[in-house]
Amino acid sequence: MLKATLRSFLAHKGRLLLSALAVVLSVAFVAGSLIFSDTVTRTFDRLFASTSADVTIEAKQDLKSSVPTGAVQTVPAALADRVASVDGVAAVHPDVSVENITVVDSRNESVGPTTGAPTIANDWNPTDRSPVKLTSGHAPHGAGEALLDADTADKKHVRIGDTLTVLAQPGTFKVEIVGIATFTTTNPGAALVFLDPAVARTELLGSADRVTSISLDAAPGVTDTELKRRVTAAVGAGSYEVRTADEQAKSAAADLGGFLDVIKYVMLGFAGIAVLVGVFLIVNTFSMLIAQRTRELGLLRALGADRRQVRRSVLTEAVLLGLVGSTLGLAAGIGLAAGLIKLMSAFGMNLKTTEMVVGWATPVASYVVGVGVTFVAAYLPARRAARVSPMAALADADIAGVGRPLKVRAVVGSVVGALGAAALAGCAAATKTSSAASLLGLGVVLTLVATVIAGPLLVRPVIRVLGGAFPALFGSVGRMSQRNALRNPRRTGATASALMVGLALVGGMSVASASMSRSFDQQIDRTLGADFVIQNSNYTPFSREVTDRVRATDGVGLVVRQRFAPVAVRLPDGKRVETTAAGYDAQVDEVAHVTYAEGGSAAALADGAMGMDAKFAEEHGVRLGSVLPVEFPGDRMTELKVGALTDQESSGGFGTQGGLFFGLGTVEKYLPGGQDSALYVNAATGTGADQLRPRLEKTLDPYPQVQVRDQADYKKLVHDQIAVLLYLVYALLGLAIVIAVLGVVNTLALSVVERTREIGLLRAIGLARRQLRRMIRLESVVIAVFGAVLGLALGLVWGVCTQQVLALQGMKALAIPWGTIVAVVIGSAVVGVVAALLPALRASRMNVLAAIAHE
Repeated sequence: MLKATLRSFLAHKGRLLLSALAVVLSVAFVAGSLIFSDTVTRTFDRLFASTSADVTIEAKQDLKSSVPTGAVQTVPAALADRVASVDGVAAVHPDVSVENITVVDSRNESVGPTTGAPTIANDWNPTDRSPVKLTSGHAPHGAGEALLDADTADKKHVRIGDTLTVLAQPGTFKVEIVGIATFTTTNPGAALVFLDPAVARTELLGSADRVTSISLDAAPGVTDTELKRRVTAAVGAGSYEVRTADEQAKSAAADLGGFLDVIKYVMLGFAGIAVLVGVFLIVNTFSMLIAQRTRELGLLRALGADRRQVRRSVLTEAVLLGLVGSTLGLAAGIGLAAGLIKLMSAFGMNLKTTEMVVGWATPVASYVVGVGVTFVAAYLPARRAARVSPMAALADADIAGVGRPLKVRAVVGSVVGALGAAALAGCAAATKTSSAASLLGLGVVLTLVATVIAGPLLVRPVIRVLGGAFPALFGSVGRMSQRNALRNPRRTGATASALMVGLALVGGMSVASASMSRSFDQQIDRTLGADFVIQNSNYTPFSREVTDRVRATDGVGLVVRQRFAPVAVRLPDGKRVETTAAGYDAQVDEVAHVTYAEGGSAAALADGAMGMDAKFAEEHGVRLGSVLPVEFPGDRMTELKVGALTDQESSGGFGTQGGLFFGLGTVEKYLPGGQDSALYVNAATGTGADQLRPRLEKTLDPYPQVQVRDQADYKKLVHDQIAVLLYLVYALLGLAIVIAVLGVVNTLALSVVERTREIGLLRAIGLARRQLRRMIRLESVVIAVFGAVLGLALGLVWGVCTQQVLALQGMKALAIPWGTIVAVVIGSAVVGVVAALLPALRASRMNVLAAIAHE
């Protein structure tokens, strides 16, 4: 049986090739994502380990904000002298490092990275652990001198002697580049500017008495852990964040982890789609191969092979296919990871393919996915093959399911579909986002499974409608193509299911994204009352200097500032909620339309008061007038009275948990050193918005990172951000379509082999080659459009239910992108034509007499 299995596998290797491609694609994405993430993690682990001091002292990070506040956490510079006397300290280095500053050249163009990586200003204090070394020019001495990293200098064409402008928190200052520093380790993609240590304190922090951290070198024989213990005892436990080199490296790696997770999960999403769609392809391929080998299997049974041996033979072929596909997929995954590494290098993250990491988990995961997918997909066809009796097989009985009733599928599909429909109905009726999202996920899975199971039941009624015009348009050729698609509902349903999955996904996400866009448009129209909003392009805060210059611009009337602060609120139900609160000037009602359930802006923005979302307040037992303990960074504690409750769904909310907000004076009091995140600007009386905009843009010309937006700009910004998610879905759709095309090609190719004699007879009675090709193309088109109709119908239901979940977050508008849906249906017909090209060409080239004599 093993020899027979191997011979059968090699005899059908051409037919199995397309199925193997699906395995290759899925394994390639799994392997590529794991290799890339492992390589980046290992590279940065080495970077952080080699550049971290033995012990580092930083400001205590007690509260973290989901929104940048602009406040730079510092420690007293005098602390360096205090810890220098600690036993075991060999050297002390007070450090200054400030992220997210802006540096522009003489043309007011930013020299920072365009990839989202930060521009970091540091003091020049080289040690053995420095990630850069001076390679040309000289070190900065005194005010007005700076170093720039070599990668940034090359990309932005900055040379020694050039003048740059640094836009820091305390203010703007100019520097001359007097030297170039080259990375000795991996360049993480950031732009680095180095200043004289004393200048860095005053220009970046606004005080000669503050630094951002203190680095300590341990004396010989003193471990990092022991030195940390001694330093902690000297400075006081809980006063500062004291970390060893290992802890500092892990903290930095954790911050990087979010970026890596995004890439990993996106690629694993591609792998998941490839696996899901590939399952349909493999099931269909094995089902058709088994149907075509009915006589061969019957002979094996007649010669003494029992059911278990037949089943084992088919599964062995599947395992062999999985092994071949996994091996090729692993190789392709290594190539994919190498491509990603090159791509990251183009963006400034200088990874090396020679340092690529292929951990043991990568090949294990690759073979588990590849072999597991093919084994599971081939199990049902293998069981079907094992049930064939020797006599039925020798009599050419059909085991492919052409004439078998679909009662079991009808019952199972109906039950699963009813459960899925109930889950989606529960999602639409739910009042809490968490429960609605859970029911949505359950409903999506169940309705997808039900559609796959019951798909063959829909083949005859739907295809009769879709192909109803074929006889009138194409005559007998059209009628035969329609009947060929109807001949085997199981096969047609399985072939169309591969395309259905991708189109259901894109249909659902298109409805969700269109609904989100319309909802945001309505919220912006309803809530934004300012003529202009001034913000940084990356949403980071800007210096007070920008605010002052905007206020001084001719034609500017009202300017309302917005700042953010991380807070922790102790609620009456005993819960401590960490969130980000917003601070506004008192005239916020003149630039925003906030809907209040109770109270108003004046009460919420008063000293010692705050506003809160009414729904959040109700969930936690907060009432108007409640006094709540509020914690700010640096262990600053206060109590604030709830002066107003907002209807966040109607007013658009403030975008953070609980919708907490208070007066700007409260933020300045408890988070000193913060920066403005946005300015809401109204034109003065007698000045039109169209007149004010060019003046504001001229004022902000020296600040290229700061942008002026009106309502239309804001809407476009939101649409562009949602489009990024939609592009990812379209990429997933593209992958699904590639595999679906392979499935249609495979089905048609095997179908042509199966109908060789029939094709020969048709040719013998006068069917022209062109007519034969047209018949196969029409059959392919109707199968592809059938899959598109099922997928889009399912996707529309998913999209509407997703919008119901979004409605619980205030995004209540429903929009259905009919243009996209029509385009997808037309595209599906094109996919059908493309998929049929090779099978139709092969069928038309058959020798008529040889085809008639085929068995």
